[in-house]
Amino acid sequence: MRNGDVSFWWNQIGLPQPRPALDGDLDVDVCIVGAGFTGLWTAYYLRQLDPSVRVALVEARFAGFGASGRNGGWLTNSVTGGRERYGRDGGIRQQAALNDAVDEVIRVADAAGIDADIAQGGELNVAYNDAQLARMRAFAAAEVEWPGADVVTLGPAETAARVGVASPRGSVWHPHCARVHPAKLVRGLAEAVERAGAVIYENTPALALSPGRVETTRGVVRADHVIRATEGFTANLRGEHRTWLPMNSSLIVTDPLPDAVWSVIGWEHADTLGDLAHVYTYAQRTADGRIAFGGRGIPYRYGSRVDTDGRTQDRTVAGLTRLLHTAFPAAADVPIAHAWSGVLGVPRDWAATVGYDRVTGLGWAGGYVGTGVTTTNLAGRTLADLVLGRDTDRVSLPWVGHRAHRWEPEPLRWLAVNAIYAAYGLADRQESRGGARTAAVARVADLISGH
Repeated sequence: MRNGDVSFWWNQIGLPQPRPALDGDLDVDVCIVGAGFTGLWTAYYLRQLDPSVRVALVEARFAGFGASGRNGGWLTNSVTGGRERYGRDGGIRQQAALNDAVDEVIRVADAAGIDADIAQGGELNVAYNDAQLARMRAFAAAEVEWPGADVVTLGPAETAARVGVASPRGSVWHPHCARVHPAKLVRGLAEAVERAGAVIYENTPALALSPGRVETTRGVVRADHVIRATEGFTANLRGEHRTWLPMNSSLIVTDPLPDAVWSVIGWEHADTLGDLAHVYTYAQRTADGRIAFGGRGIPYRYGSRVDTDGRTQDRTVAGLTRLLHTAFPAAADVPIAHAWSGVLGVPRDWAATVGYDRVTGLGWAGGYVGTGVTTTNLAGRTLADLVLGRDTDRVSLPWVGHRAHRWEPEPLRWLAVNAIYAAYGLADRQESRGGARTAAVARVADLISGH
């Protein structure tokens, strides 16, 4: 089993040839810090809307090194932090924008010739015990009240007919989700950005951002507009240590499953697969017949230290493997091929945000809490509109300009995050045994997290 090496996705297609680093000072119109999905989508739309704009991206490692090339490959419509926080009208608008973003990513990939194994099969979330089933029913009842949610409730037999998981109690499904190969998507998008005329400088870590200026290890970039698109790596920037918490998520992927195993599991519609646990899992059937299966490992490293090569702890690999085999007993004899981890950005209120200050020329987007494959596209289009002064519906969406409180200093930050996941883990274990005190334990975690 390989461990780390960035991710299975990059290992499968090969790491990209390094692009040149910044060689001294530079003057441009827009400097974007970070060449993941947020930065790349922003650059793409800026150049599409105004080909005269000089756009440079500075990236610490290579385009797609972070979460953009390591995630579970869910192109889904989730409103990070919940649409309810935006009120009735705002929530409806935010949901519609994210539904549209799913379609927009698929459209651009097709138009740009990016083969990213995209298959739109919807998102299926399964309940495995009584407590999860009760949460599922409450969730489904609430979703019916929201236009654009389009959630369908399925019984045990209907669930198993879509994906043959063991002993499902029921599930919810919606159509606004596609499976993707994230490294293929981010590699293709980076190439499309370069064809559009933006320049990506790799191996160029940014140290600090200020109005009109990005200080890097290889020179200073001066720009009228400076965009922070660093997501889980934001803590590495001077003065941003407590802005977003770098949360770790881990995945494993199997060898290709034999046809006989797939005949038992089914999974013919390319659904992405999740569950109703508090410490939830996420999975996809890959285009080459594997199961990629993810969840939380060690959620947070003291002092907001961020991952480098994606190496995953043995106990996390063992835990994810156990959950995979519980859901799919037929796959128990299929070896695990690769394990890896990555960091995602978590604001203190767990709500994604995008914004731009016309006075300072500073913009930002992130805090996706794991929903970034889709949300980054909406963020990139919104930032392009804001920078260019375009009066579109996107610039008045309720997440625009939102700012969360900063995270607590250490050791409170470390204690809070570990307490949250210890409580959620205990709640899940109680639920699996039919425990009656689950709700109280989970509520404690909700209070600590601010959900």
